[in-house]
Amino acid sequence: MSAMTAEVTIEGGGRLIPHDLRAAILNEVHARPFTPLASPARVLHFAFDTSNGRGKTDRAALADFCARRGLTALKPDAKHHRVSLGGVALRWEQHSEFTTYTWELPSKSATPFQPPAAALAAPMAELPQPGPLLVALDVHLIEQKRKTVPIEPLFDRASLAAAENSDGAALFATDFKPDDAGFVRILILNRDLDDDRAGALVQRIIEVETYRTLALLGLPEAQRLAPSIGRIEQRLAEVTEEMRATAQLVDNHRLLDELTALAAELEAGAAASLFRFGASRAYYDIVQLRLATVGERKIGSLPTWTSFLARRMAPAMRTCTATADRQADLSQKLARAANLLRTRVDVELEQQNRDLLRSMNDRTRLQLRLQTTVEGLSVAAISYYVVGLFGYVAKGAHEEGLPINVTFATALFVPIAALSIWWVVRRIRHKHMTGAE
Repeated sequence: MSAMTAEVTIEGGGRLIPHDLRAAILNEVHARPFTPLASPARVLHFAFDTSNGRGKTDRAALADFCARRGLTALKPDAKHHRVSLGGVALRWEQHSEFTTYTWELPSKSATPFQPPAAALAAPMAELPQPGPLLVALDVHLIEQKRKTVPIEPLFDRASLAAAENSDGAALFATDFKPDDAGFVRILILNRDLDDDRAGALVQRIIEVETYRTLALLGLPEAQRLAPSIGRIEQRLAEVTEEMRATAQLVDNHRLLDELTALAAELEAGAAASLFRFGASRAYYDIVQLRLATVGERKIGSLPTWTSFLARRMAPAMRTCTATADRQADLSQKLARAANLLRTRVDVELEQQNRDLLRSMNDRTRLQLRLQTTVEGLSVAAISYYVVGLFGYVAKGAHEEGLPINVTFATALFVPIAALSIWWVVRRIRHKHMTGAE
């Protein structure tokens, strides 16, 4: 398929500059067209997991396969490629996490599934397996004009699902079970379809089975996470019950650490399963859309594909949805419990800080009292020594003949010395307290 031009030419030779993604958007609508399919025909369809970088290796292998056989080259950005090898057609499609190989082979046999699919799958061995196999389908399109083809002997009656399309021009049936070679067999009886409608019906039927398988990949993940989620739910209930009885800070710290560990475990599981559950929901929606497009009509007592999958597949999807909802709900509960504990711890720490500040204030008050006491004693002691020194000076002056009454002069100097020393000490303390130079 040729790429569509993104530019728009207008009269006068002008061109309108397109958006960078316009070409990709236009081409996406036509990326996987229906191909006409003449009856009878056999279609072998394989889907492989090509996530985690395996898609690039697969693309390189297909490009080499086409180059070695002189086939149409694979474009670097192509998501769909179709080539013909003699009377066999290969349709390759690459999706976000899987890649499909669909081989369209001519069939002259009117006997369903003859020859066996294993004998027809030899061309697939010419390509390296791109990743783990997810889907292997054997679709046999048989033209049914007059002769009735019995379908019940071909499948397991307990799992058989069959229906006609909206106008009864075709009948399709399967039991969704792999045969001895590992292929899930689907029989399509063409009553009045032209090649275009037959090709479209075959592709939609193939997509139903492919996306059904991919959608169910979420179920093992949900089953794997269920015990862990149940254990976290139970432990959360126990922790919240313990929260009602604990009052010590050390106990609250321990419970908060445990809640944090539970939340980390839950978020790790949720992060790992987020894509899988989202993809399962998307694939399930595609399955339902394809079946609605086909427009099934019931055949006798056999269940249609829609009713069969609703009974078998819908519970699995509900399990995935319920698991994702449990994860989200449990995450909120853990967050609320952790916030409650964190608030309690913060309040207790504030109370401890308040008590610590009160004790510091008490010690400071005692220090100030002691300092005042020491200050008074210091003034008295210094005054005593200063007065003593003054007494020696007065005695010396008296002995030199000065008319001084030593005793009276010393007594008169005592209050002067005490007041002066008290004032000096006060000034020094004031400078230390205010930080003044």
